[in-house]
Amino acid sequence: MARSTTLPARERACAQASEPDHRLRGLIASREARVGILGLGTVGLPLAEAFVEAGFRVHGYEIDVERVAALARGENPLGHLQHGMVERLLASGRFEASSDAARLAELDVALVCVPTPLDARGEPDLGHVREASRALARALRPGALVVLESTTWPGTTRQVVGEIFREHGRSPGEDVLLAYSPEREDPGRASARTATIAKLVGGTCPRSQRCAEELYRAAVREVHAVSSAEVAEAAKLFENVFRAVNIALVNECKLVLERAGIDVWETLAAAGTKPFGFQRFAPGPGTGGPCIPVDPQYYAWIARQLGGSSRLVEEALAINRAMPAHVVERTRAALADRGRALSGARVLVLGVAYKKDVDITSESPALEILKLFAEAGAEAFYSDPHVPELLVGGETRRSLELDPAQLARSDAVVLVTDHARFDYRLIARHARLVVDTRHAFAERGLRSSKVLDA
Repeated sequence: MARSTTLPARERACAQASEPDHRLRGLIASREARVGILGLGTVGLPLAEAFVEAGFRVHGYEIDVERVAALARGENPLGHLQHGMVERLLASGRFEASSDAARLAELDVALVCVPTPLDARGEPDLGHVREASRALARALRPGALVVLESTTWPGTTRQVVGEIFREHGRSPGEDVLLAYSPEREDPGRASARTATIAKLVGGTCPRSQRCAEELYRAAVREVHAVSSAEVAEAAKLFENVFRAVNIALVNECKLVLERAGIDVWETLAAAGTKPFGFQRFAPGPGTGGPCIPVDPQYYAWIARQLGGSSRLVEEALAINRAMPAHVVERTRAALADRGRALSGARVLVLGVAYKKDVDITSESPALEILKLFAEAGAEAFYSDPHVPELLVGGETRRSLELDPAQLARSDAVVLVTDHARFDYRLIARHARLVVDTRHAFAERGLRSSKVLDA
């Protein structure tokens, strides 16, 4: 009997062609490609879930060893993620996490989901991207695909990541394929899962474009190909700049209408009856999170580098940054109307997460509000069911239990983040004064003389 020449699926895919993109595309099609995700946070973990559900084996690389240990125990490190996600990932047998950079050598695909914050000067800080790129350039096998998902300025994938690979003797487009596909996660929105959110994909060469498209089409319902990594990078920046500018517009409108004695919320509801040409944004205490306060500054920075200007965006940033001070001033005025000075007053801030029903405090306006209250001489405390501890000014604070006694002894209660878990009726009944930055009490029919919008 002739000996069988049947090869395992991975070897069959590798043998189909010598071209690196053909080999990789075969591995992707057969679900034999080893997918690595660098950064297991708000973006990386849901992305891992999408690829595991699509049948891929996923290796998560995370420099936070405590997070890796928690994941190994089946613990969810982020409260806003879907209940049971980590347990399902582990139960699949296709997911593991480590902090061992040597394991990156096993990958066929590396998806980079690391933070891109601002530095002390308010300029792009690509330190995490550079560190991840160096680790990959040292370890990856020839022909691997690297996709950057972190929000950044147009040109980062080709210029910054590409240059790091060249410094390590790797040629983009030949022995490593580089592409960009921006994350579009929305923490706290249960209806939006990674696999159902449309994905943009832009390569730095035709090979990287083909491979990246086929990779994401295997795990995501809808993929939109664009002509280059730069277009995808610019599109992601514009998405968040668009939101920041419109939030600033509605915040400014609120301040103007307050002076005219006009209810901004009724005005917005009225404008929203127009079936075209209008998209509603809500005013609030300022913007927060890793995207909206940060990405417009990336946009403004790249505009300056190119010799241009971004006057509208920079003015929008200034308006949004000023909203925490407006909240504090509104509280001061409301207390003064009741014969109480802000200095020495006890103020309880409700919600320190940057948005409702999540535990992320990055760039939250509540942080600035707490700081401003303290600078004004108030005793500032907070309560947040999702954030048990918070570092404020180098001091660790603990969330207070929200009960009738706690509310009654506070001179002012300031709602910054409208979590669903707050008992709004309890708050309205027992608080002496409520300053509502989210219109949450009025929406629940709890408007009264002691509940004020801010």
